Amino acid sequence: MKRLISLAALAAFLAAPAMAQSYKDRLPEEEVLYFLLPDRFENGDTANDRGGMQGDRLATGYDPAAKGFYHGGDLKGLVQRLDYIQALGATAIWLAPVFKNKVVQGPKGDESAGYHGYWVTDFTQVDPHLGTNADFKAFVDAAHARGIKVYMDIIVNHTADVIQYRECGACDYRSRADYPYQRKGGVAGEPINAGFAGDGIQTPENFAKLTRPDYAYTPFVPEAERTVKVPAWLNSPVWYHNRGNSTFAGESSTMGDFVGLDDVMTESPRVISGMIEIFGSWIDRFGVDGFRIDTAQHVNAEFWQAFVPAMLERARAKGIPNFHIFGEVATGEMDPARLAAHTRVDKLPSVLDFAFGVAVNEVISGKKGTDELAKLFKADVLYEGGAEAAMRLPTFLGNHDAGRVGMFLRLGNPTAGPEELLKRDMLGHAMLLLLRGVPTIYSGDEQGFAGHGGDQAARQDMFASKVATYNDESLIGTARTNAVANFEQGHPLFREIAMLARLRLAHPALTRGRQLIRAAGDKPGLFAVSRFDPVTGAEMLLAFNSSDTAWRGNVQVETGSTRFTALAGQCPAAPAAPGSIALSIPAFGYVVCAAGASE
Repeated sequence: MKRLISLAALAAFLAAPAMAQSYKDRLPEEEVLYFLLPDRFENGDTANDRGGMQGDRLATGYDPAAKGFYHGGDLKGLVQRLDYIQALGATAIWLAPVFKNKVVQGPKGDESAGYHGYWVTDFTQVDPHLGTNADFKAFVDAAHARGIKVYMDIIVNHTADVIQYRECGACDYRSRADYPYQRKGGVAGEPINAGFAGDGIQTPENFAKLTRPDYAYTPFVPEAERTVKVPAWLNSPVWYHNRGNSTFAGESSTMGDFVGLDDVMTESPRVISGMIEIFGSWIDRFGVDGFRIDTAQHVNAEFWQAFVPAMLERARAKGIPNFHIFGEVATGEMDPARLAAHTRVDKLPSVLDFAFGVAVNEVISGKKGTDELAKLFKADVLYEGGAEAAMRLPTFLGNHDAGRVGMFLRLGNPTAGPEELLKRDMLGHAMLLLLRGVPTIYSGDEQGFAGHGGDQAARQDMFASKVATYNDESLIGTARTNAVANFEQGHPLFREIAMLARLRLAHPALTRGRQLIRAAGDKPGLFAVSRFDPVTGAEMLLAFNSSDTAWRGNVQVETGSTRFTALAGQCPAAPAAPGSIALSIPAFGYVVCAAGASE
């Protein structure tokens, strides 16, 4: 899809206010994020493919032909591909966890490896499959030298599955009511932990009385893994809830094991101080620029109320004034209230905007009218800090858990041809890059990756893949497959995203500007907003057409906006009348019309 940019628009583009001079000075909302899994991005050093271990895939975790095992990507590979990431327009890289993981876990016959980074055993060093701490420093330094920030993905809620229960394997959740802390194995059991007043009294004195962790189940650490966790204090079962698997409802949401992973007792002052030291040290040692917090909704609010200020202070002491922290509150619903609650109660500075992802995918697929977007943005006032805080929410179209935008489009439009899918995909990325929030591109989306599902099925290699179920995919916008490396800067989605990123970064109205809804409807069609330069007040009209037919009509603008320049698509030079502009937008198209300073 071609976008017509006039000479006048180009001049306005080049004359737009420059971004902050130092990458450290940029605000979180001034970034374009690029999310990647290091193991699936680029293999820069084949010597670390097996993590320094010998044996088959159950010993080394390495099997590049299996989607659930390590494939060989590493930190050196990321350094080699920084040119590519920068060319896309990304200004910050969020990478999946790099901490040392349990190599393989899972029931016999259904094992998989910790290639994704979320099964941590050692929180102090890089997983040897990805490189070394020195490699991580080299990556961060190389990114910073280009003005690119680095956001780490961190996990507080759980560790790898090391602790076992005597009673069972996959154990059901046992509540505090039926299995109180002061009784072993239920209300009629042996008295234990005398004087412990419950996890709501979060003082060192109270938690000193919680000495036995066998109130619900009888936890133990297998001898072979007795000291596997680092720091060493994490090896004691007393620092975990030990109540069985979460049902992801009620109290189990914060106290149950996440599909068997050891759930950390984050109510304990010892755990709070320990986690502050663990993650503070990564700021101290490497000068990273932000944290994405995995499974944030499954940790009690009091932990975040202590942890977040400590991390921000640690960052300021390191000379990082705009450290961005955002939590994962995963949901498949268009429910901004649920997300906002974690900014008000937990005091998380920001959260991943799952509601945005749901709303945009339903609109670009044609399943919902554009008023779904209006509902989304009208709820911005719910976040702590209101609409201004909502500008810092990382927005996205798909991810490594739920699946990619290309997959959602195919599911929603099973009869759509290649050209239509590409146009719908481009429309979604236009919404992502131009509307409020911090746009987050999942690596591979810019190459038309789609996938057959979520989780492992959405974690394709950027380098040439050996996974049969990845290589049989039909990519969007290209005849290429995953069997070859996909770093093509000529891909139509790459070009479109790069253009949108440049446009966004050149105009403060698109990063920090107030957003005002102009038009929406209960069917596919027009969605329009105005965004305003935070200094000059100049208006920028953004209009999107989610319909499969062209849209023509009038859209309200400020009466003081008397001249317009087309930055994307076609815009009239002047309004049809004061306060009204006439637009013609092709099917699945969009326009960006920039007015001068408000008169």
